[in-house]
Amino acid sequence: MAHKANPATRHVTSINDLSDKDIDTIFELAQSYLNELPDPHFPYRIGRSTKVASNFILASLFYEPSTRTRLSFESAMLRLGGEVITSADPATSSAAKGESLADSVRVIANYADIMVIRHPRDGAVRLAADYSPIPVINGGDGSHEHPTQTLCDIFTLKKNHKHLKNLKVAISGDLRGSRTIHSFVYALARFGATIVPMAAKGMELPAHVDRRLREEFRCQVVSAPKGKGGDPAIDALYVTPEEPHQQSLFAGPEIELDLGVVDKKVDAVYVTRFQKERWVDKDQPYPKIDRKFLNEPKYSEASVLHPLPRVGELDASVDSDRRAVYFEQAAYGVPVRMALIALLLGLNTKSLHKFEGGFEKKKYPVYDQPRSVGMPCTNANCIVHDPMEAQYVRNKFYIVKTDAPGGCKLRCVYCESDTDRFIVASKKNKWYTDDPTPLLRTTEQHLKDLIVFAEQTEALAGGFHFRRNFAASKSREGARSHS
Repeated sequence: MAHKANPATRHVTSINDLSDKDIDTIFELAQSYLNELPDPHFPYRIGRSTKVASNFILASLFYEPSTRTRLSFESAMLRLGGEVITSADPATSSAAKGESLADSVRVIANYADIMVIRHPRDGAVRLAADYSPIPVINGGDGSHEHPTQTLCDIFTLKKNHKHLKNLKVAISGDLRGSRTIHSFVYALARFGATIVPMAAKGMELPAHVDRRLREEFRCQVVSAPKGKGGDPAIDALYVTPEEPHQQSLFAGPEIELDLGVVDKKVDAVYVTRFQKERWVDKDQPYPKIDRKFLNEPKYSEASVLHPLPRVGELDASVDSDRRAVYFEQAAYGVPVRMALIALLLGLNTKSLHKFEGGFEKKKYPVYDQPRSVGMPCTNANCIVHDPMEAQYVRNKFYIVKTDAPGGCKLRCVYCESDTDRFIVASKKNKWYTDDPTPLLRTTEQHLKDLIVFAEQTEALAGGFHFRRNFAASKSREGARSHS
């Protein structure tokens, strides 16, 4: 196989590639790049120009439409003193000829020092990072994540609220299709926020995002009773402890807590557009935020955010409201992205020792087989299902242990979707089982011997036989090994 990326190269494909200390470092540097403008007719902030990146080039590779993300990245690089090359229209790039993303990335890495990618497939940027010898930044991949938008979002919150700890944030609209939301809720949970989902009908958080908030960020899910401070659009709230990555004192299904959590004033309302490009039904009813909505007492001090563009879900009458910060939020995209670029390129030596890398310290075992072997990711929009990437993707999953005895789930390395139900088979001994525990034997050679199938029929078709009483036989094997 052709060369892959240097493992020492740092990429940002998810908000969880950044530790809390990393985020603080990015924000400190972004603050130094802010240019405070005294003109009251143009009160927002733009990046203050430097020459720190005068010998560097940014490549922007966009397979989907973009205005703010692409232009703010390019502006950020230019204000750092660097240069920009861009491919903003897939119809005029080699993708139109059938070139794979993996090949495009390896070629473009010869022309630039850092790269930002937007792609319609979930997990595409992680695939690109696997093949890129230069830093890759996720500019939005399918409905997976948009980590740099989240950096702009929480930077705006911090500027307006002076802190990020224990905020109460309502999120309205398409929570399922919005990649921005998925990065945003992970970041909020890390800072101990109360998250108030106000989803459009049928557009609730994806099951794997909901489950991750509960099980890994240890969010407590609190019922919002109707008529007692609960909003009719709210089914439950996610309440995170101050150290959400630590084991919560609460476990199990939805719980009832002090109604003070429900009745507490909202610090911010985050509005999202209907992601029409990701839905078959383009005419679904959709919530609208206007002055009437914001007149409720609980929103009296709530900052109103929107990643933009808006298409009717946020009334223009809110623009003149003191709580509206979405144009300020967009303006912060330049200094925040300037800081991230500078740190990934190693250009700010004073801050580099604080840019340590990675919120998720836990290392999961990895199941890894060729794309043609066994079960692929169950997310139909995952990059593994793109025919142009067939030679480069693999059936690759993190093995995430669950709270159930001997239980685990498979998390796609590319798009991070979870699969709970699967069949495990042994290539060496030709058996299969619906018991996931063989995957928890984490030696590298043992995992290479295993194949995961979606259904028993696939295992039978592959010549495997069902292994009965697997748990009992495993106990006997363990007893023999200790005798």
